[in-house]
Amino acid sequence: MRILICEDSTLLREGLVRVLEDAGHTVVAALPHADALVDTVTETGPELCILDVRLPPTFTDEGIRAALTLRAQHPTLPVLVLSQYVEERYASDLITGQNAALGYLLKDRVADVRDFLDSIDRIAAGATVLDPEVVAQLLTRRARDERMSRLTDRERSVLALIAEGKSNAAIASALFVSEASVEKYITSLFQKLGLEQDEHGNRRVLAALVHLEHSAPPAPGHPDQNGTLR
Repeated sequence: MRILICEDSTLLREGLVRVLEDAGHTVVAALPHADALVDTVTETGPELCILDVRLPPTFTDEGIRAALTLRAQHPTLPVLVLSQYVEERYASDLITGQNAALGYLLKDRVADVRDFLDSIDRIAAGATVLDPEVVAQLLTRRARDERMSRLTDRERSVLALIAEGKSNAAIASALFVSEASVEKYITSLFQKLGLEQDEHGNRRVLAALVHLEHSAPPAPGHPDQNGTLR
């Protein structure tokens, strides 16, 4: 199989080249950054690309954004993303896109060479191979989103004001309702978010965190909108 690698760590990049070539694959290019990735794919015609999530120059999300671009421009090309962490915002877009086969594995899992090579073969054959931790975190994110979807528009407004640290009286003033109404909204949204009263009375803080997690803006360049899936 013809494979292209994009990985900034020289040690890991050369290690991947060695492992893949020893297994009979051909590494058509091994890039340290994503600057020339699309052009190199066009020139070399790989049958699978392996990309690190965090690449130069900022080492944040260059690799996974490059993967999204690559899948948009070469929709039939299988892609394997390697990451130290789960990048939830982008992982969802990669996984739900109607494109070619995909792999998303944490680097810790790559230590098992046999499993790694098996994943390579399955992705090339059309499978979507996801690290169990990726699946777990995405399911957790979905659960958060489903909780938020239960709220009415008024409850969302109250939650946003709670996140700003406003008191019940301030919320009532901002929304032109009584404090008694605010208390009812808060009780309802706590129940819908699954936030039970505890001895420390920190449900307002927890509610604010749920709001912030759900409303965090996408990173620059982000579009607005062990498991094996087929």
